[in-house]
Amino acid sequence: MRFDIYRRADGDGKFSYLAVPQDRNIPEEATNTEWQIEARAFEIADEADQLPDFEIEHLGEQIAEKGYAITSLH
Repeated sequence: MRFDIYRRADGDGKFSYLAVPQDRNIPEEATNTEWQIEARAFEIADEADQLPDFEIEHLGEQIAEKGYAITSLH
């Protein structure tokens, strides 16, 4: 599966990441912040459930629930 990966600065040099399936736009609830493209058509194995490089966990669950996945808040 391919995703477009976006990022936004959270301050102190930290970033949040948003993974959106390649054929979809950023969801409306996420457009109120300044997301910048990090990677287009990023290939992810269909069985992958996390993206450690972007600190995204529960990928499939988030996609099924919201249509996108976002970095978890620590």
